[in-house]
Amino acid sequence: MRVNARRALVPMLLAGGLLAAACGSSTSSSTTTTSGSSSASGTVSVTTFNKNFTTMANLKSVTAAGKGKIAVILPDTVSSARYTEFDAPYLAQAFAAAGLSTSDTIIQNAQGSDSTQLTDAQSDITSGASVLVVDPLDSGVGTSIETYAKAHGVPVVDYDRLVLGGSRQYYVSFDNVKVGTLIGQGMVTCVAAWKVAKPTLAVMVGSPTDNNATLFAQGYNAILKPLFSSGSYTLAASPAGTWDPPTALTEFQQAYTAHPSINAVLVPNDENAAPIISYLKTLNITAKKFPVTGQDATLVGLQNIISGYQCGTAYKPIYLEAQAAAALALYMRAGKVPPAGLVNGTVKDTVANVSVPSSLLHPEWVTPVNMESTVIADNFVPASQLCAGAYAADCTTYGIH
Repeated sequence: MRVNARRALVPMLLAGGLLAAACGSSTSSSTTTTSGSSSASGTVSVTTFNKNFTTMANLKSVTAAGKGKIAVILPDTVSSARYTEFDAPYLAQAFAAAGLSTSDTIIQNAQGSDSTQLTDAQSDITSGASVLVVDPLDSGVGTSIETYAKAHGVPVVDYDRLVLGGSRQYYVSFDNVKVGTLIGQGMVTCVAAWKVAKPTLAVMVGSPTDNNATLFAQGYNAILKPLFSSGSYTLAASPAGTWDPPTALTEFQQAYTAHPSINAVLVPNDENAAPIISYLKTLNITAKKFPVTGQDATLVGLQNIISGYQCGTAYKPIYLEAQAAAALALYMRAGKVPPAGLVNGTVKDTVANVSVPSSLLHPEWVTPVNMESTVIADNFVPASQLCAGAYAADCTTYGIH
């Protein structure tokens, strides 16, 4: 689990009542990004958000014009530690910077329970929420929440995961096809750099119930399929998929036992990659011999990267996503149309057969070469933790401090 200086915000948020205890379907979906310029309430667009949250101050007049509470319901603490360590405090910081009072802000985590997520949404609306921001555990509970919200006249923003068949007004996420493309390109670059002869891959996927996993796969399959078709690479196995790390390890072990020629594994996130890498180490596979990919820039993932056991990770600066979601919610709360620069693309809901107006942020591929200028500069993972113990020499090698 990542530890970050941002954690210091969590106790304060709890004291302020912002945190309460408590990420779709496998149908493929496409992403379209368009350009646009913002015009309302100062400059507010996906390109103006920054780690200092200064853009949010441009929304104070929008905040003042709105009524009711904004409720955010995050999914769990298992698929990624990000929701507690980053999303919750960043969302609270974004709302506060825009002038929204703590009494009009609700931030919750459903702790992996569909019933809790639905109950939270219903309770929030009863408590005066005029906008919901929901990162659904799956499209089933997502559609239930959105049907209930629509019946009560409350608009919804899909946060990070699109609800297939839903009725939300906007979607906020990183360009998830691009995330998958980065992972696929990262694998290809790594195979070449680590001089892997006759690359034979296991290609892992995330949960079949998560539309993001479908979009990631759309991106990396576009990179890998031509290589499989040409015979340059061999696809040895493609397990069913999961976001549960122990299950991912079991899937890989079964694939590796059945196909011992496997010498690389595409994994769509760091949490699933970590136990696979630990398993490979027990087989005495040494650094820079067996490419593994990831996503989310976890502490363990970054340490696996600098020590030569993971090729890289798709890094998503969550402070950008949190600000975009907060901004959209504030415009909706005020009954205003958000500027074009904030709604910079569309994503297809293939079940409802509609193109959903979307705010799409840009991910980055992180390797040892650019780690200092990305995750370390953003204090996403402090260098003091990354470089602890046995990893100090690796940080020295790559100039990370």
